[in-house]
Amino acid sequence: MYPEELVKPMRQELVNAGFQELYSAKDVEEALQKQGTTLVMVNSVCGCAAGTARPGTIASLALDKSPDHLTTVFAGVDVESTQKAREMMVPFPPSSPSIALFKDGQLVHMLERHHIEGRSAEMIAANLAGAYEEYC
Repeated sequence: MYPEELVKPMRQELVNAGFQELYSAKDVEEALQKQGTTLVMVNSVCGCAAGTARPGTIASLALDKSPDHLTTVFAGVDVESTQKAREMMVPFPPSSPSIALFKDGQLVHMLERHHIEGRSAEMIAANLAGAYEEYC
């Protein structure tokens, strides 16, 4: 478990972009029961989260189409909500950071850590833009 003072700026980056933090399994269930599209960012303290995942995800929101709902859980901090979010992302194994797009509660697009590492924020934004074009 990471100390809150360490993760606060990492949380705030997404909150400032309009993401709702999910802290419990119930929060995740309620978020994914909403109609429309919901983006779930599994946030992390790792360098690829800071360098490309968060910036790429935030940049993707400036495009013509974007998800109806923006949510985030923090791996290594929000244990209950992260576990529940990952259950909803099966068959993909747990990874952080990761970014999942749900439509009407069904997983339709997934970026795992290995899709994020070594990619630029622009590449991540472009990948998400393609998913938004198809599902949003």
